[in-house]
Amino acid sequence: MGTARYAGGMPIDQQVLTNTKAERIRRISELTNRKHRQKAGKFLIEGPQCVREALTWQPQIIQDVYVRTDGADPDSPIASAALGKLAGEAMEERIHVHKMTQEVEHRVSHDAQGVFAVADLNSCRDLLGRVPQTPHPFLAAFWQMRDPGNAGTVIRSADAAGCDAVVLVGDCVDIFNPKVIRATTGSLFHLPVLAMDERAFFDLCRERDTTVLAADVYGTEGKPPVSLPDLLRNRELVEGSKAVLFGNEARGLTTELLDECAMSVSIPIYGKAESLNLGTSAAVMLTTLAMSSRIETMGSR
Repeated sequence: MGTARYAGGMPIDQQVLTNTKAERIRRISELTNRKHRQKAGKFLIEGPQCVREALTWQPQIIQDVYVRTDGADPDSPIASAALGKLAGEAMEERIHVHKMTQEVEHRVSHDAQGVFAVADLNSCRDLLGRVPQTPHPFLAAFWQMRDPGNAGTVIRSADAAGCDAVVLVGDCVDIFNPKVIRATTGSLFHLPVLAMDERAFFDLCRERDTTVLAADVYGTEGKPPVSLPDLLRNRELVEGSKAVLFGNEARGLTTELLDECAMSVSIPIYGKAESLNLGTSAAVMLTTLAMSSRIETMGSR
């Protein structure tokens, strides 16, 4: 059995994994199921971009990296230069790297694009659960978000907007679902993603003197929605500590939650579309607030 080593790094096992029925491969494939993730204390990271971001920002959580080869022979090369680079980065972090055939890859995932990693779930959860201590936090919060694709998309949007954390409020999708991780394209490893119930969320915002804005089209009888362009005129609010709370994909926010928020904010629609979906609404509102809070800083450069 041959090995190769990057300077100062972990050796790569040159034996190619070929048995799709092997116990190791079966256990990895089970990580697509939440119950098995919880039992094993591990989760799956699929695809070059997600694996690269995890290696860059949270290498300590990764236990093993698997890369596709061009064949089953021990001397078979890694399938592409990009995958080889990822393997090298993993070995430099002293992470075990294993070679596999395409058949083994597909036994685990049809979305891996040649590479996946197995990571420690509890270590990652601890890193993601750290409450940011920034003086004026900008939080993106989502209540009872259930769709994995939406969850990944809004985490990516919050990351792009420079949010200090994402807060999942109430009964939300498991962020370690592989579909969520793929949809974040690696943003999951860039910022805290907290999970808490409704009371804990509002308590956190009160403790941090953070204004909670409800992203809602209708508001309540006592609190009609403010249009996003009108909100931007309130420089103190835009530049201060704030959390934007988005509702469930199908039901929005309850009246009780809306009453807990300082105000409701709506995105104006100038064309004929009836509404915007959660992913688009989050991207528009979070990015608009981020740009608006930076206008004076940008102008002074």
